[in-house]
Amino acid sequence: MKTSIIIIDDHQLFREGVKRILDFESSFDVVAEGDDGSEAMDLVETHKPDVVIMDINMPNMNGIEATKMLVNRYPETKVIILSIHDDENYVQHALKTGAQGYLLKEMDADALIDAVRVVAEGGSYLHPKVTHNLVKEYRRLAAEEGADHSVHTIEIRRPLHLLTRRECEVLQLLADGKSNRAIGETLYISEKTVKNHVSNILQKMNVNDRTQAVVLAIKNGWVEVK
Repeated sequence: MKTSIIIIDDHQLFREGVKRILDFESSFDVVAEGDDGSEAMDLVETHKPDVVIMDINMPNMNGIEATKMLVNRYPETKVIILSIHDDENYVQHALKTGAQGYLLKEMDADALIDAVRVVAEGGSYLHPKVTHNLVKEYRRLAAEEGADHSVHTIEIRRPLHLLTRRECEVLQLLADGKSNRAIGETLYISEKTVKNHVSNILQKMNVNDRTQAVVLAIKNGWVEVK
């Protein structure tokens, strides 16, 4: 069964580029496009899509307002926010309104495809750079609230009881905010191998997505936040 998708973005060229990427996946079906948050409401009512990919900055009704309304009216439809902003305040605001994904417009094709798949299956997906910024903020707040160790002196204990050495390396690079492609280039392995490692990490850590894996690793002192 195909994942039905609606794309909402007021820049037609960018919207067409996103559609072109998604059209390469036989399991995806882009059923409609729009350029405004208010139009998104009508399109979702008509098509009942699995996923809406929503620009955050649009005239009349922005992506945050539209997402809040969509989540309330159509809870079965999942929303992925698209943005140029990597600031944690934007991300947290988007997630609080009910979005289950947050992608930066500098994303590559693989990140877009991965995000749609994960969110359609009920998971959450944050752009790797966004994940890195969030966990840095988490560590900063923990230090301010009187954590026993500062960000710079905390002892890193690799989870070799749980993960292989290679998986520990991949987990650290996830925490560094690197995409699958960048991890592959760093470790001189293929993207397919990286995806296999990430899948194994999620399974062994009993989490649903890479964001949860990084947050858990931060809490346990398994990775450094640079």
